[in-house]
Amino acid sequence: MKKSIYLFIILCAGLFQSCKKERELTVLKSVSFSSSLTANKSAVILSSATDTSSVVTFSWPAVSFPIKASVTYTLEVDVPADTVGAAAWSKATSVAVGNDVLSKSYKGKDLNDLALSMGIASGATGNLVFRVKAYQDRATYSKAVSLSVKTYQAQAVYPLLYIPGDYQGWSPSTAPTAAALLPKIYEAYIYIPAGGTNYFKMTSAKDWDHINYGDGGAGKISVDGNAAGLIAPASGYIQVSVNLNTNTWSATKTTWSILGDASPGGWSTDTQLVYNTATQVWTVTADMVSTGSFKFRANNAWTIDFGVDANGKLAYADSPVFGYNGTVNNITVPSSGNYTITLDLHDPSNYNYKLKKN
Repeated sequence: MKKSIYLFIILCAGLFQSCKKERELTVLKSVSFSSSLTANKSAVILSSATDTSSVVTFSWPAVSFPIKASVTYTLEVDVPADTVGAAAWSKATSVAVGNDVLSKSYKGKDLNDLALSMGIASGATGNLVFRVKAYQDRATYSKAVSLSVKTYQAQAVYPLLYIPGDYQGWSPSTAPTAAALLPKIYEAYIYIPAGGTNYFKMTSAKDWDHINYGDGGAGKISVDGNAAGLIAPASGYIQVSVNLNTNTWSATKTTWSILGDASPGGWSTDTQLVYNTATQVWTVTADMVSTGSFKFRANNAWTIDFGVDANGKLAYADSPVFGYNGTVNNITVPSSGNYTITLDLHDPSNYNYKLKKN
């Protein structure tokens, strides 16, 4: 009887030890990031020029889990106010990164779209907060980092308009185009040789079978296919615009020059550019100085003139079509010397200029 009791006690002790070991195996060991999430920049200023380039890269260390298997990483993004309190990170946007991937780069357009979607207004600067979730059989999170982002308003893409006229045989399929630089406000520069009627129209397609814009009288346009043509004020290099918000149009003859203390005439005398009908660009060769600056302007006046934006791209400073832009800067040359300067307005989607030192 004593032997049986002894065996029973040993058996229970063995079962107890077995249960204890099993309980130890089911307890999850803690896992964590060995170091912090990092970003290669603390602030990003976005523009259309950064759309296709990498603007920021986030990196983090691998997290070691007890089980040797792939770890899934997700980048979480939120605004600062939503990363604290009982509901912290509950409104975060999750961006899948992938298995065992330890970095995430954003191109400018993608980051701009993300920032706008999270409530940072167009053209405003705001903060986004990022953290990484590592997941296998459980989740662990990195410390968060903040990124200052200045957004921009991506230009809506509107269909081109075509500008057939007497000057090119009334052929929409081969006509120059006008682009919308602001919503439904179209502009183009066309060259009309002397000797014609100076009449033209605009079409919404490369044919006469869609919308045709003609003269509606008193500066208005008409979509009546039988309406008379629009007429330029003269032959030459003509700025043409149509505003489909107000159904108005305009046409202005232009010649172009440079003016500024970087140019031969300083701020008092325009240095004239010459138009080349073959290359469709305006050029001048002049001695320029790097200590000054200049702008391109039409008709020797400050009614239509170009400077450069923050990204160095040609931009209107003054325009009767698009208004005044006080953020546009003057243009400079990198070093003093003789330059061939080119102004190219033949593509309304890509106004540009070139400076070539001779």
